[in-house]
Amino acid sequence: MGSLDGDAATSQSFSSTGSSGSGGRVGIYACFAHGGSNSLECYEPGANTWRRVGELPGVPDGHVLKGFAFVALGECVYVIGGRLCRRERDAAAGEYRDTDVRVRGDVVRYDARHGVWERCAPLLVPRFDFACAPCGGRICVAGGQCSLSGARGTAAAEVYDAEKGKWSPLPDMSTLRYKCVGVTWHGRFHVVGGFAESTSPADEAAPGMTTVVPQSSALERSSAEVFDCARGVWEIIPGMWQLDVPPNQIVAVAGRLFSSGDCLNSWKGHVEVYDGELNIWSIMDHSALPDLSLLASLPPSAQRLYLTMAVVDTQLYFLAGYQVAAGGDSGGGFRTVSLVHSFDTRATPGLMPAWSSFQPTMDQDDVVEDGSNELFSQCCSVQLPS
Repeated sequence: MGSLDGDAATSQSFSSTGSSGSGGRVGIYACFAHGGSNSLECYEPGANTWRRVGELPGVPDGHVLKGFAFVALGECVYVIGGRLCRRERDAAAGEYRDTDVRVRGDVVRYDARHGVWERCAPLLVPRFDFACAPCGGRICVAGGQCSLSGARGTAAAEVYDAEKGKWSPLPDMSTLRYKCVGVTWHGRFHVVGGFAESTSPADEAAPGMTTVVPQSSALERSSAEVFDCARGVWEIIPGMWQLDVPPNQIVAVAGRLFSSGDCLNSWKGHVEVYDGELNIWSIMDHSALPDLSLLASLPPSAQRLYLTMAVVDTQLYFLAGYQVAAGGDSGGGFRTVSLVHSFDTRATPGLMPAWSSFQPTMDQDDVVEDGSNELFSQCCSVQLPS
């Protein structure tokens, strides 16, 4: 699961609408599926608009990419690895059915300033559902699944140097992990939670051979592994996630970590902030909302299709999509309504509201009328200075 580091969009000051104080602009990018294809799309906070950038290169027609990492580095967004699936529409059921094809190691990047795609060196270890984050001007990945058969993660990690255009191996983690979340905090790459198994030497191994026996427990699944780039070593933080369910997203903002849910429920009714000294998560003041749709005027029958979170300065932007009846609650098909909710982590109670909500404008050619807009990645923000 891709996550993002607050460094990607916090090097300059931004207004509450996301426009750069220095005259630059910010784009929040995410990947969606429309029918049988993946599409890169961009939300621009300064203009409050969505636009479709185009289809992901290298994904065959009638196929979709899942479980890939989506991360920003500099002025580019990277699509890394993933699981290629063949997509067919079941006319009788009125839904799409996906069949796994293979695990990919392909890497492509989109240059947000020049609007062009480029192919990059592939991963050393093809994988999906892994942790990924920019760290020290490079991209770190760890964990994930390398095979379509069986539910077991890998301990393998690697790092991409964009200047050299190559991946290099990192030391293995002490745990096999997948569905884990990556975030850079205090200059170190954190791999948090996930379905994890520790490895320990078997009591009886053949002479000259090392055999490992995976051991899975809530202790491993609630822990985090942290890579110190300066020392080149991994460390364990027991209980950093505290839940037996993998996180959905964790982001860094002004030296603090924030989360809003887990992989089963992307919004748990509030924003949580992590206290590193006490190793606990607590509810952020004035963040509690039973449902983010309460910030907007939606019919009671509206159902949330997706939710993903990005960082712009001290703001948490929640990009949400809701399925609503095209003709109101009386029927007549469905359409997707896109909303953006923002939470100001520095809001002062009584002086300024913490929450605000927008309904972006969208090019009419990009409007999805049948409610089939599926989010297939987390999002990441890119700053383009003037």
